[in-house]
Amino acid sequence: MILEVEASSAQIQRILQSKAFRTSEVHRNLLNYLAEKSLSGDAENIKEYTVGLDVFAKPSSYDPRQESTVRMHVARLRQKLSEYYRTEGVDDPIIVDLPKGGFRVTFEPRPVEAEPVLQISPATTDRRHYWYELALGVALLFAILVALYFGNRLYQVQQATQTSQWTDDLRQLWEPLISANRPLILAVSTTRPSSGAGPASGLVRLGAFLESGRTKVQVLSGDQIEAPEVAMGNVVWVGSVKDNRQMQAMFAGRPLALEADGIHNLQPKPGEPTLIADPPLTDPQETEESYALISRVPGLYRNGEVLYLSGNRAASITGGVTYFTDPTYAKMLIEKLRGPDGKIPRYYQVVLKVRSMDDMPIEVSYLMHREVSASAPGASSK
Repeated sequence: MILEVEASSAQIQRILQSKAFRTSEVHRNLLNYLAEKSLSGDAENIKEYTVGLDVFAKPSSYDPRQESTVRMHVARLRQKLSEYYRTEGVDDPIIVDLPKGGFRVTFEPRPVEAEPVLQISPATTDRRHYWYELALGVALLFAILVALYFGNRLYQVQQATQTSQWTDDLRQLWEPLISANRPLILAVSTTRPSSGAGPASGLVRLGAFLESGRTKVQVLSGDQIEAPEVAMGNVVWVGSVKDNRQMQAMFAGRPLALEADGIHNLQPKPGEPTLIADPPLTDPQETEESYALISRVPGLYRNGEVLYLSGNRAASITGGVTYFTDPTYAKMLIEKLRGPDGKIPRYYQVVLKVRSMDDMPIEVSYLMHREVSASAPGASSK
């Protein structure tokens, strides 16, 4: 038993020192805490409230029913463990898992094949060929995004089925993009935001949400999509458009523009700032603020639809995605966009304020919006 505990503790240390966890002190602390409790046999007594106090230094007045910080980071920890075992930990002898529904960490020996097989199986050949093609043909960042998307598909689809049902409000937001007889393209920017690993979590959440609605999508990186795809399909673009000239052209001259220094308000109303700048980056363990820009505009040559979910930081990109995948936020957005006639404009831009911790949104709130003209770059203020 002592040897088993020592081996399990050594496996935890191996994970904590991995690349997947090196940049996230919050999740290192959380995994270490839950693992120690589990190995000592005290896991059954762990509650969300105690995790909030012990790991996140919440005050005694902390109410888990009013704040989702612990649940959010536990869900992210499960994703990071899955990511680790798909990459660095693929040959580790012990598999560490955090099953849903509790806080107990499990330790299982990796299954060993009964007999060594000299002949390489077709599945192994396919897997090696797949990674070989990715290494040669796709940029490293996009390879990671695709791996996250497909590797987490089952988990995210289950989560989306529970939390992201297609309500009337969500259908109203998505209807122009998915109802037409045009392919839906999910395009992911390869431009890295100023913090975080990029729009990976936004991609995963969007993929799971669209999968829950049985919507077929084609996933492309920002440097792969060209004029024919933009002209013939509806596009959901996640991240910056700096790596694609066609996308840049469609957003030129709009009333709100995302630049490196923040969101420029080119048609400010009285009392509005001309620049909505992200505050300086702080300690990743502290909450920080950033801003997201959502734009829905006509496609290339005014054919089709384009939805642009952007921000200068990973958390702001994910925050924008949240407004188009979460029923509660979708309802709030519809209420803000609805005009006197009860309808929402077909084309618009929205600015959101995002509070986050460790690059994950904690709270997303509406700040302002503008109605966008369908004829050409430009807008009418609303």
